[in-house]
Amino acid sequence: MNPPVAGESQTFERTFTVDDVRQFAAVSGDTQPRHTEPDADGRVMVQGLLTATLPTKIGSDNEVLAHGMEFEFLRPVYTGESITCTSTYETVDERDDRYEFTSRVVCEKADGEVVLKATIDGLVWKDGQHSDG
Repeated sequence: MNPPVAGESQTFERTFTVDDVRQFAAVSGDTQPRHTEPDADGRVMVQGLLTATLPTKIGSDNEVLAHGMEFEFLRPVYTGESITCTSTYETVDERDDRYEFTSRVVCEKADGEVVLKATIDGLVWKDGQHSDG
């Protein structure tokens, strides 16, 4: 694993399916009809917190432990729409055993319409080091 670097960005793209949304509805209990009953085009609205899993995927790839996440949901996302999420480390502070960081996240549709913005504060343990408290 490479240490986080201020200014470094990472991107993840995903298109949610109706099945994805229904599975998340079953797990989360968010079973509003807009998430479970397709519209005339066969789409359903993706739950905001399901959309918010895009930056958690990037965090997982980097072994991030988040301790603060603030989301701003700007536009709805529908199944079948490609969403690209870009996470950029804004600050990185090196400590003896870890890197503490703040990152800014922007998720957008293929046409550039921003659907979600987030700020994430977290840490990445240095190789082989971790703490239980």
